[in-house]
Amino acid sequence: MHRSHSPLLLELDLTQPLVEVEPDDPIAKLRSRNRPRLKAVLRTLYDAGSDPGVGGLIAKVGNPAMALAQAQEIRDAVRAFTASGKPTFAWAETYGENTPASVTYYLASAFGEVWLQASGEVNLLGVAMETRFLRGLLDKLGVVPELGQRYEYKNAADRILRTEMTDAHREAYDRLAASAWEQIVAGIAESRGIGTEAVQQIADRAPVSAADAVTAGLVDHVGYRDEVYAAARRAASNGGDVSLLFADKWSKPEKPVAKVVRQVRQRKAPAVALVEAHGGIAIGRSRRGAQGPTVGSDTVAAQFRAAVRDDNVKAIVFRVDSPGGSYVASDTIWREVVCARDAGKPVVVSMGALAGSGGYFVACPADIIVAQPGTLTGSIGVLGGKAVLTGLTDKLGLSYDSVQRGEHARMYSAHEPFSDSERERLDAFLDAVYVDFTTKVAQGRGMTREAVHEVARGRVWTGADARGNGLVDELGGLRDALRIARQRAGLSDDAPLRPAVSVPPLARLKPAKSSDDPRAAATVSLAMSGWGDLADIATALGFSSLGPLVMSGVRAIRS
Repeated sequence: MHRSHSPLLLELDLTQPLVEVEPDDPIAKLRSRNRPRLKAVLRTLYDAGSDPGVGGLIAKVGNPAMALAQAQEIRDAVRAFTASGKPTFAWAETYGENTPASVTYYLASAFGEVWLQASGEVNLLGVAMETRFLRGLLDKLGVVPELGQRYEYKNAADRILRTEMTDAHREAYDRLAASAWEQIVAGIAESRGIGTEAVQQIADRAPVSAADAVTAGLVDHVGYRDEVYAAARRAASNGGDVSLLFADKWSKPEKPVAKVVRQVRQRKAPAVALVEAHGGIAIGRSRRGAQGPTVGSDTVAAQFRAAVRDDNVKAIVFRVDSPGGSYVASDTIWREVVCARDAGKPVVVSMGALAGSGGYFVACPADIIVAQPGTLTGSIGVLGGKAVLTGLTDKLGLSYDSVQRGEHARMYSAHEPFSDSERERLDAFLDAVYVDFTTKVAQGRGMTREAVHEVARGRVWTGADARGNGLVDELGGLRDALRIARQRAGLSDDAPLRPAVSVPPLARLKPAKSSDDPRAAATVSLAMSGWGDLADIATALGFSSLGPLVMSGVRAIRS
């Protein structure tokens, strides 16, 4: 349908989340059927600029939940399309209605023209980070938290142990907000051709009305949807007819025979394998639950082993978008990354919105780590412990009694405080995990363990700051990681990127022949927790149920 003689005006709907990972289960597929795919959108924005049949691009912007790092990935692609000389338009009824919209407008500013409805406004308010503290509530309930952390910046524990930020907690969050805001201000200033001080001054008097936004240089035109579409149609076709097409539905013009020949050649061509880790990290197989997708160590490990065995795979791109989770599961994946490198296959990590704690653990042995400036990463630390519920159960009239064999049999009971011996065992565990974590980061990053400790201690960094302190090599997105992987493997610029493992739905119905059979890792499994019997309590306290290597609290920079 879209190969008519009239030029195409590509459309983007950036008011809803983009699907980054194609769901495996039928229910999730059904729920996401009408949502655009991030990879397809990025492919179009980078490639469609050279298509003479494409006349321009128009996008509706307005997803307040979009993370800064994802906005940057899309923004870079929009700028690449704009560099082709074709017109681009961003429009919205409002850039934030009673809600912050700094990231939303930052994304819109990358387009050639920015439009806004007259009744709308620009809520370029800045970046703020808030933390909910539970200690006061726990005291009222009679719940006593007994937690340990390594070290002072692992502030997920502070949310339970305290009623306000510690100096270290405030220092880390203040720098995260400052780094994110610096990136947003600099990007807007460059795109709109105004100074950074002017952007800051506009933000300090925001929200800004549509008329004031035009005067300030943030918006080019005030108008409704029909008016911006009319302008975009004229620009894309020089006043003639134009056809609309969603950007993720676009494909390069190609004759059917040539397409078949290309696909056959690519199946046996030297390639880069894509391994993806989206969600919390847990032992077992990947699955999707109430809290979102879970990265199973069995599944990811099988993908790495499949990529190593495939002679046509010359390098691996490891896409990580994870707050971490289980220490043991993270260690399992870490080992497979090391084995892939030892097998002579370069591994390049592409970080998404966040790759912290266990998410950084699995990334640290890669040859190259690529992150967006707004990615949240680091959080090299560990926490652990339990909540003692005796005060609460006494108020409720509940009582417990027990028998035991073994000095520490009730170590993780919620009805008994840690003994001195048990506290020593917990501290020993936390120390051992932290030493292992920092040692592996030092090995992977070519740093001394002392240097790693200085930037670790549980602290979260933006990608921009992480590059400055040695935790990240390059700033960029998935496309940049693919370029580096091709270069490292000596592949051509058009060497294909394909999934490390692809199991068709019907093939999944057949039993696996061995643990190396991809079907073994593709089977759906029950959810598991890195907290063991404390999973329910950990969830109730606001922790992820996944385990001690979790970057809790802050998830992504949004505004």
